[in-house]
Amino acid sequence: MQRRRFVLGSLSAPLVRGAASLVGFAALSRSAQAQFKVDVSGIGATQIPVGIGAFRDPNQCPQPIADIVRADLTRSGLFAVSNLGGQTLTEQGPPDYAGWRSQNLEAAAGGSVAQVAGGRWQIQFRLWDAVKQADLGGLALTVMPGDLRLAAHKISDYIYQKLTGQRGVFATRIAYITKAGQHNFSLNIADSDGANPQFALRSREPLLSPVWSPNGQDLAYVSFETGKPVVFVQDVRSGARRAVANFKGSNSAPAYSPDGGTLAVVLTLTGRSQIYLMPSKGGTPRQLMRSYSIDTEPVFAPDGQSLYFVSDRDGGPQVYKVGLNGGSVQRITYSGGYNVSPAISPDGKTLAYVSQQGNNYQLWSINLATNATQVLDEGSDCGHPSFAPNGQIVLYSAGGRGGEVLKTVSIDGRVRSTLSQAGVQVREPSWGPWTPDR
Repeated sequence: MQRRRFVLGSLSAPLVRGAASLVGFAALSRSAQAQFKVDVSGIGATQIPVGIGAFRDPNQCPQPIADIVRADLTRSGLFAVSNLGGQTLTEQGPPDYAGWRSQNLEAAAGGSVAQVAGGRWQIQFRLWDAVKQADLGGLALTVMPGDLRLAAHKISDYIYQKLTGQRGVFATRIAYITKAGQHNFSLNIADSDGANPQFALRSREPLLSPVWSPNGQDLAYVSFETGKPVVFVQDVRSGARRAVANFKGSNSAPAYSPDGGTLAVVLTLTGRSQIYLMPSKGGTPRQLMRSYSIDTEPVFAPDGQSLYFVSDRDGGPQVYKVGLNGGSVQRITYSGGYNVSPAISPDGKTLAYVSQQGNNYQLWSINLATNATQVLDEGSDCGHPSFAPNGQIVLYSAGGRGGEVLKTVSIDGRVRSTLSQAGVQVREPSWGPWTPDR
């Protein structure tokens, strides 16, 4: 287990010289890594009973579309999911409103899968409201075999939005770091449920702090491949990358502005870890504040007018807020003497962070309007929270059997899932944004 230290700007990780191995996503094998195992615990305050029937001709399809949809909805904690007793239900129906209501279902969905020309697959799906006896529409998607899981996630997102009124996040992606052995690090991208993991970068040296650009086209991260921490930006689709912060001393903790044009980075140009702003494509950094303390872990507020960050200016590390044009610094966290790793919800109303309570590093949140705090996970060694694009789920790392794993928790703390992978340490996750193709 990599123990947490507040001297984050120094990034005191072990160094091993040698070149990193860069691989573009187009050349990746989808079986490059073991798949995650997902375990779900807890239920939401209210759940919507929904039935997902067996899709017609599923045995010919390489991916179990209906099973993936059921698993997505279950993982959200907002749905009590039925398989309609194994009954096949296509997009043609017919809707059995009376039968569904006798099962206390509020909605039901079904579809079909068929192979078409060019090796593609056509997935058709429809959703019905069992209470109002209404057709809620559906989707018709034609995809290559490698995008079948994405098609299933899009169906889940459709159901989620129709039944909750909020946009779903099942079709989005996550990035994270794995460590397997002393000199085997990788930057990875996967579906939101951990499926389809792919290497973006493999290295014998530590990789840290991946963060998505707002448009989902790039990942910024820290690599030690040159013998010191340097911030790189990598194109997600092509794999092309460039060093954007390679200044004297340490370069760490990148964070994108909401418009994607600016990076906040932590540099040690003055000998102490301080926050700088610079163009996201590289350029001259501008120091945001001048202090005699360690300032690190910046994250932009959703309105782009201020930053949250961690500092020891009052003794132990706490989360603070400052405007991008300077001015007074506002302290945000007070509960506990060690609070780090801030993450802000997309609506700007909730801050998630890691708080040391006794010997545990727990996941907490604070309502920024009322200052009310809540424990989201009181387990051990929680770290690096990241919000889903709809703000309803937090992704984070945590101590698990045999090492670090990824977990998710609903914003109310009621529903948790564990994405575990055998044989590797999984850490520092970042949840990607909605993109036009997702």
